[in-house]
Amino acid sequence: MSPLHAAVPLPNGGVLAFADLPQLGRGHFIGALLAEVADGARIAAYFAAPTGSILELFAILARDQRGDLAVLRTEIGRDFPALAGRCPELQLFEREIAEQYGCVPIGHPWFKPVRFHPNWSGRDAWGRGERPLPAVQDFYRVEGGEVHEVAVGPVHAGVIEPGHFRFQCHGEQVMHLEIALGYQHRDIERLLLGGPRPATPHQVETVAGDTSIGHASAWSQTIEALSGCAAPPRAATLRLVALELERLANHVGDIGALAGDVGFLPTAAFCGRLRGDYLNATAMLCGNRFGRGLVRPGGVTADLGAGQLATLREHLTPVARDTRGAMELFFETPSVLARLEGAGRVGAEDARAVGLVGVAARASSLARDVRRHHPLGAYRSAAVEIATEWGGDVFARAAVRRREIEGSLALVQSALADLPPGPLQVPVGELRPHALAVTLTEGWRGEIVHAVLTDAAGRFARYKIVDPSFRNWAGLALALRGEQISDFPLCNKSFNLSYCGFDL
Repeated sequence: MSPLHAAVPLPNGGVLAFADLPQLGRGHFIGALLAEVADGARIAAYFAAPTGSILELFAILARDQRGDLAVLRTEIGRDFPALAGRCPELQLFEREIAEQYGCVPIGHPWFKPVRFHPNWSGRDAWGRGERPLPAVQDFYRVEGGEVHEVAVGPVHAGVIEPGHFRFQCHGEQVMHLEIALGYQHRDIERLLLGGPRPATPHQVETVAGDTSIGHASAWSQTIEALSGCAAPPRAATLRLVALELERLANHVGDIGALAGDVGFLPTAAFCGRLRGDYLNATAMLCGNRFGRGLVRPGGVTADLGAGQLATLREHLTPVARDTRGAMELFFETPSVLARLEGAGRVGAEDARAVGLVGVAARASSLARDVRRHHPLGAYRSAAVEIATEWGGDVFARAAVRRREIEGSLALVQSALADLPPGPLQVPVGELRPHALAVTLTEGWRGEIVHAVLTDAAGRFARYKIVDPSFRNWAGLALALRGEQISDFPLCNKSFNLSYCGFDL
């Protein structure tokens, strides 16, 4: 069997029996994975899971051009060969496996913890106590007489979650930024084990609180795959509306935050109000501004009657007009563009190497969008145009958001104009035992991955979540290289990543 034929294909939202997923030898696994990457695949998820008395390693690769996924499986012990040197987007996944299970990735180029929490297996890959806190020497340092460090956090003003940013600077120029997160570990993946339970949907909706609909959609479609059902057309269309409203609220909010960071108050003030208008539209749909409780396995829990539908469409008409006005004001002001253009650049090669997704990837000219390459539900018939920019800078990330705002407005308007009749829910049966199910969803930050392994009773034996922030914080670190340290707030805002989405 050639390496390119060793991976088992799987459609997005598909399910695979363990018996149909061969356990490859390590060498065969490595060869197959690297061959898939060389052929254009990218890493969607890479995680370990105990199966019986052994620990197994699973690789899920997204083959965007083919519109499917590829799955690989092998056995690992106390150590496994690190592939980060040849495939850099694996480096965080490999460190995470070491942190969770005490397995050492041999040859890892930068082997250190990802978060601050005890591992799951009782073994520690670094030979330390139950709750290790990395010392100062765990941070990368640039030496030199005129080099200085600037440390920000982990404690911040206001309600922001803890995160530590350590800059190595020569004067005002940043040579290296290291980001340390995970100070308030919630252990969501382990809480989900043995589920689904009554608390499971609420836990999933708070993986990243501003992405409640995105994560609930991925979870629901994974459960539907395991139970052999699909949301009916009306429910699938309402899911699309909710997900695009979530995208609109956050993209508009981000443009407003960028405007505030460069001192352009008209758009900052406009977008603060407009974000609330989109959140209120979600509340019209389901009674909750963040969409909590709406998306559930088998469909949705709320409907739009004729009067509610007319009210929602009437509400969105002036909001869309005002959104376009705020965007035009922002993007046609020379003093704004002067601050955005050229700042925080991430080239396409670097973006591809570290596995950026979502807005951050598309701003660096990488055409990656689950809605287009791996569509599910109502997105199978939706006209989704991938918004890409070539610059990879703050301006490009803002411009991608502007174009996606237009795309989301069109999707919502089209869906509400042609909402199909029919039921909101279908019954959800027992979950398939000894199986793997994987779902990709395009959240507003980027690709969300939910992968579930079930036991003999069809319960969650392993639940793996990859939030887009897990990948994209590395992009922020790259964006600051060679920049002025004073541009950090602007660059940070242009990514707008989640602390809790990283720390699962």
